[in-house]
Order: sequence, then C-alpha cells, then structure tokens
Amino acid sequence: MSETAPSPVAPSSLSPLWRAWGVEVIVALVLGVLALVWPERASWFIAAAVTILALGGVARMRMRPLAEAASATAVEAVVDAPTVLEEALEVMDDPVLIVAGEDPDYLTRRRILFANRAARELMRIPKEGALLLTAVRDPDVLEAVDEALFGGLERVVEFAPGGVQDRRWRARTRPLPDAQGSRALLVLRDETEARRMEQMRVDFLANASHELRTPLASLSGFIETLRGHAKDDPIARDRFLDIMATQADRMARLVADLLSLSRIELNEHIPPSGRTALDRAAADVIDAVSPLSGAKGVEVRLDAPARVTVLGDRDEIIQVVQNLVDNAIKYSPAPGVVEVSVRGGLGPDETAPAVIEGNRLPLLTPDR
Repeated sequence: MSETAPSPVAPSSLSPLWRAWGVEVIVALVLGVLALVWPERASWFIAAAVTILALGGVARMRMRPLAEAASATAVEAVVDAPTVLEEALEVMDDPVLIVAGEDPDYLTRRRILFANRAARELMRIPKEGALLLTAVRDPDVLEAVDEALFGGLERVVEFAPGGVQDRRWRARTRPLPDAQGSRALLVLRDETEARRMEQMRVDFLANASHELRTPLASLSGFIETLRGHAKDDPIARDRFLDIMATQADRMARLVADLLSLSRIELNEHIPPSGRTALDRAAADVIDAVSPLSGAKGVEVRLDAPARVTVLGDRDEIIQVVQNLVDNAIKYSPAPGVVEVSVRGGLGPDETAPAVIEGNRLPLLTPDR
C-alpha cells in the first residue's frame, strides 16, 4: 500500500506553503470557491484574493528581518551561555575546578576540564587539561571528588593544604549531570581566618574567666563578711570597701587588657596605615602616669631631643609605651628615676645603645 502524499496546504510540519503563507492561503481558497459559486461576482472575489495574498507577502517580507534578528539573538544567547558561565566562575574569589573522571580504579584518569583564575593562581596549573593529582593531593578531597564523579554524592571536607596545620580549607564537591561522562564540581574556600576568629573568641572567654575568677571570689568573700559580723563595724566596713574598690579596679584593668589583646590579635595581619609622633606619644604617657609615679616616689623623665615619627596606630603605640613605663615605675625602687629616651634614624643594621647590665631591669620576664 502506497503512502498518501501530504497536502501542500495542510497544516502539517511537511507543508512549506502552509508555513510560508498560512491563513492567507486559506482565505484565498475560500474566495476562489465563492467566485465559482457566484460567477457574476467572480472578478471581485479574485481581486480580493490577490490583494490579500499580496498584502500578506509584503507583511511577511517586512517581518522576516525582525524574525531573523530575534532568532539570531536567541541562538547567540544559547551559544554564549557557556561563555557567560565561564566568565562568572572566572571572577569568583574561591578556587573552582570542574573535573572529569573515566575510570574509578585509576587516579590518573581524573582530569581538570576547567580551573578558574583563583584555582590557577593557588595551584599553579593551566586553565584546562591538567591531572587532578597535580593540583590536589589531600586523600580526603580526592575521595570526595570520586564520590561525586562515580557515586553522585555531595561532600564537604576540611583539610590542611600541603600539611600546613595553621591553614584550614574547606572543599565542597558536587556531581554535574553530563551525557558525555562523569563530571564533578570542586569548590575550595579558605577557612583559616574564620577558624582563627573562632579560636580567639574561645581563648578570650577562657582568659577572661581565669583572670576574673580571683577578684570575683575576693569580692564575694568581702560581701559575705559585710553582710555578717562586719555589718555594724564602721572601721572594718570601710577597710573592706577599700579592698573591694581595689579589686573592682583590678577587674576593670583586666577586662581592658583582654579587650586590648583581642584587638591586637585581630589586627596582627593588617599593616598599619597611619603615622604617629613617638616623642609626643611618650610625653602624653608620662603625663598620664604622673599620679602613679608620684605616689610611688619615682620620677619619670623624657629625653626626646627631636621629632620621631613612626608608622603605626597612635592608640596602639601609646598602649605599648604605657605598658613599658608602667612596668618601669612598678619595679623601680623608691626613690628612683625612670628615663624614657626617644631616638630616630636607626639604619637596618644599627642597634639601640646598650644598657649596663647592672642598671637594667628585667621588665619583660614571663612573671612580669
């Protein structure tokens, strides 16, 4: 039985005439039938059919460039989609690898299809074609990549790159659907700073609880005493209140020191951007500690014949100078003299003048 040829005007995918003209053809055919039915008006129907076909042709000719442009734009968008995705991955700060795997039994069959800029700079690898083993050697990360390639599993693992324990990275693997074979996405993120911040919080709480335990216990004991037999003893009450005030001041200093230490550790990897007059900072510190030095019977002298400017934050420079001067006052015998000398202009191979061994105070020993 022979197949019936498709109609050239039927609305089918095989009809070029239908795709080209569509409704205009149907209307023209209807007008042709009407011309046969009413011969007296045949000329009118034929003229109308010709006019409709002509107008439809003109309209389609005008619309064709727009349709072709829209089609070309759509094709370009589809073609450029991988380019846009690659550009987006390229500017990411986190290292990103797209890995292909062929045989789960051979590690040398894992190749990098794409490595973004961050990955290339970190691992010193080309953009594509390198073996995964040349970029990643951590066994946990390699195992996570294999599970994504051949098991379709997502994994998140933490590792120390190159065995450097003070650096912590997080690797996230994810399978990519691909008809051509196994593909996996590997994204790395440096978690060192976040871990360091978390450790700082833990250390701060531990140090604060340890340092504040003694003065708090002392305050609690004196409060209990004042509530008991010393409640009606004005002399004992005043003495205990003075001690409590001293302990409260000590706690305030401890909290300030801990906050200062945390701030210093937070900014230890950030280079200073301002400049500070060291001689002026030393003069301000000496003015601030004058009540303490006067009460101790220690005279503090400043020897700063010229302006000395250093790179650093003013508040932190003052904190350093004040810590040194406080220790010098604290451990100097009374009456005594503490001399603060400020000098500049030391070269990279020069050292400060030596201090005679017998006159030097061991201010920086662990117990001080």
